[in-house]
Amino acid sequence: MMFRGAFMPNKICVFGDSVAKGVVFDHVKQKYSLLKNGFADQLANIFSLSVTNYAKFGCTVTKGLELVKKHLDKIPDYDYIVLEFGGNDCDFDWAEVSKAPTAPQRSKTPLHSFIGTYREMIRLIRENGGVPVLLSLPPIDAERYFHWITQGLDSDAILRFLGDEAHIYRWHEMYNMAVYRVANEENVPLIDITSDFLEMCHYQSCFCADGIHPNEKGHAAITKQIVQFVQASPEKALAHSPSAQSLACG
Repeated sequence: MMFRGAFMPNKICVFGDSVAKGVVFDHVKQKYSLLKNGFADQLANIFSLSVTNYAKFGCTVTKGLELVKKHLDKIPDYDYIVLEFGGNDCDFDWAEVSKAPTAPQRSKTPLHSFIGTYREMIRLIRENGGVPVLLSLPPIDAERYFHWITQGLDSDAILRFLGDEAHIYRWHEMYNMAVYRVANEENVPLIDITSDFLEMCHYQSCFCADGIHPNEKGHAAITKQIVQFVQASPEKALAHSPSAQSLACG
């Protein structure tokens, strides 16, 4: 299991989207910016690791696979390859949804393609001497995200497409569940960064105004969850159950 035994890694790399990159929405400047101390940076300091972050804003698992192929010759140089995908894959072209809410709409990466491409990425990494580790997805704030995506669009039309605002959360969580299944079926270590957020009374305070990007507090929460996983025995890490924990109001 990850980081256990006598061996401590010296180098890891990260492939993923803007969450892994540490992108946040700056409320004052009203634009996206890069957090100086995202969870990957924090982990580098805590464990004295060399971390190469290949994550990109807006990256889907398909684009991620292209990036892995681009850096394939470097894969054996890293002790672990950390993967975090799904948040962009489950997203829609909301402008198109607004125009035609009753027409069939496809997410950026349909679920079956998401699963198949993630499997391909994992197998490609292994075939080239890498050890993949998956991260689950942080939850989203459905109400905030709905208001974010409907800016300048027909919100009533988008709501007709969704049925209810909470559908955004459920749709996103469906992709998160797929990440767990892929990790289990491919026998890949998975670090659960979801559950601790859900245990909080007010996890929304860990997210930016867009409802989907963790803020500085959110990145600190992700770091804490990963550190706890690393420090736990493999059995304890895999047996983590939110129902067995006390309620953590945050």
